[in-house]
Amino acid sequence: MSAGPVATAARPVRLDAAGLIEAVLDAGSFRSWDTAPVQPASASPEYLAELEAAAAKSGTDESVITGEGLIRGRRVAVIVSEFRFLAGSIGQAAAARITAAIERATTERLPLLAGPASGGTRMQEGTLAFLGMVTITDAVRRHKAAGLPYLVYLRHPTTGGVMASWGSLGHITVAEPGALLGFLGPRVYEALHGEPFPEGVQVSENLYRHGIIDAVVPPHELAPVVDRALQVLRPDGGDTAPPAPQTLTVEPSTRDAWSSIELSRNPRRPDLRWLLAAGADVVLPLNGTGEGEKDPGLTLALARFGGQSCIVLGHQRPRHPDAKPMGPGSLREARRGMMLAQDLDLPLLTVIDTPGADLSREAEEGGMAGEIARSLHGLIGLPRPSVAVLLGQGCGGGALALLPADRIIAAQNAWLSPLPPEGASAILYRTTDRAAEIARAQGVEVAALRAAGLIDHIVDERPDAAAEPREFCARMGRAIEYELGRARAIPDAERLHLRRMKFARLGH
Repeated sequence: MSAGPVATAARPVRLDAAGLIEAVLDAGSFRSWDTAPVQPASASPEYLAELEAAAAKSGTDESVITGEGLIRGRRVAVIVSEFRFLAGSIGQAAAARITAAIERATTERLPLLAGPASGGTRMQEGTLAFLGMVTITDAVRRHKAAGLPYLVYLRHPTTGGVMASWGSLGHITVAEPGALLGFLGPRVYEALHGEPFPEGVQVSENLYRHGIIDAVVPPHELAPVVDRALQVLRPDGGDTAPPAPQTLTVEPSTRDAWSSIELSRNPRRPDLRWLLAAGADVVLPLNGTGEGEKDPGLTLALARFGGQSCIVLGHQRPRHPDAKPMGPGSLREARRGMMLAQDLDLPLLTVIDTPGADLSREAEEGGMAGEIARSLHGLIGLPRPSVAVLLGQGCGGGALALLPADRIIAAQNAWLSPLPPEGASAILYRTTDRAAEIARAQGVEVAALRAAGLIDHIVDERPDAAAEPREFCARMGRAIEYELGRARAIPDAERLHLRRMKFARLGH
């Protein structure tokens, strides 16, 4: 999946429902689930004539097509709007068709791909059509509650009640380039206010920039994106028992705490980007909170390490020294990761590598302290398996916010402390000159953390991860695969108690 908006032509080609199905599903695999629509008994002759004309124009009997097919050999349910049928509007018959398809997908335990393109609910049917969005939303809720993937591909245009219901509930949501997407139809806004709606707001690329959708993807690239998602969400053969890695016998580094801190601050040290590129087998990046916020300080992704699938959320080292530190928006994005793990019944992997959270007026006004608290609350009580990785720097509340987990892995030169040692030195001695002494005294290094009972697994650096980034990340990837399997093996009835006791007994 593209990491961001793709370049598009001024007037991109828009596919109808049949064209999208042909572009995304394996050739010849589509099977329709549709039966003849039953229109409202109260439909006027004029409205019935409109329906007849719409069917002739579009070649479909309603504004949606439902059915199933294969994507790279995997069985998938699909719901696709036909915009040429009364602007893809949803009346009672269309709502019933959508609901029936979602319920069938749930019963047959199929992942569901929705491709809306609609002006919203059908004005000719009034309030009853409008209320159909409640029934559709409930069907989506039940599908997700069953632990089944719901994937959304927003097409041009998607507005009104469709965007405000089944168009905005995807576990993963991508959109076609240049698509008009929004709650408010521009024509309605202009009629109400006497002026056009501002340009560039309700466009897929702008929604990506604001963290509302995960990517902008042309139709011909959608199948590979769905395939990658399903490799994580619905792997062939399920999750397999991981082999024991050689790192199980690795001991802490003999370096002192300050030496590890200095190594961890090397800008060439492999970060989360390196880990996903060299340590994971499948990665699908996600984007933002889905609620209009995006902070570059955190990466969220679906990933598969060997035979183990997971949700990944972790600190992302800035590419430039003057980049802003991790802000409160990062932890709101982290909560999305926790929700995905819960919804999709997947383990959660957190990756810690931060010099500290943002210390600014903006962070305070954005609720940084509360976001750290809510992240801790969510992780310590997460019912799903969890693994945390101390990859490098582990400083302050920003590190603590991603730490609670069933199993904890550390790189040999990682560390964890309440403040940068320079800050602790300034507090205690009114000078930063004693930072190295403070680091040693506080027990921030892996040897002390393991002795205290926090670290379960150490990944060696030979002798420094920056000198062998790809090899180090490959070893870390195998350790992650193994520990994800260990975490999954913990009985659900014991998980929260054992996690709580891990932290309650530290140092005893």
